[in-house]
Amino acid sequence: MRPVSHLDSYRTAGHVEAPAPPLPVLPQPWDARLADPDGFHLDLIHRWMQSPHVAAFWRQAWPRDRWELELRDHLAGNDIRPVLVALEGRPVIYLEVYRAARDRVAKCYHARPHDIGLHIAVGELAMTDRGLVRTLLPVLTRALFDADPQCTRVILEPDVRNTRAIKSFQAGGFQLADEILLPDKVAALMVCPR
Repeated sequence: MRPVSHLDSYRTAGHVEAPAPPLPVLPQPWDARLADPDGFHLDLIHRWMQSPHVAAFWRQAWPRDRWELELRDHLAGNDIRPVLVALEGRPVIYLEVYRAARDRVAKCYHARPHDIGLHIAVGELAMTDRGLVRTLLPVLTRALFDADPQCTRVILEPDVRNTRAIKSFQAGGFQLADEILLPDKVAALMVCPR
């Protein structure tokens, strides 16, 4: 396991627990809100996860009732925040904002307690390749750093085969740090430091 930066050598022993990941407060024309496990939000996320361009990499083309349970579990816990991001009032992106130190990715790199991870899906195929992600990421990372002053880096771990996402993430300010092996994929560990 390689450290992401030399700062990892200064980690202290012992267990430090960070609070739940924050909900980012985004400036207009963006808006972020917790995903509601009922009605419209649930239907939208379920439909997006069935879309071939999302299902190929998320591998969560689950039935609607499983998505309802997943969203309720996330909202009840302290590890993951399910978030819908809208542009000018139209939902366009589903995010999962998570604490990397409490996620499976922590087995592959030295996660600090306040590190924040992101899973990102552009829901509609017609909205891909329009620069949404590369435009959102600098605003989103700034909002996350503002919301958690102890967070020193935000990470992403896309499948290495998802070259479209990797290019968008790099254009949005993330650097490729390493390749890591997760249970369901070989991932590109990408980092945006504070």
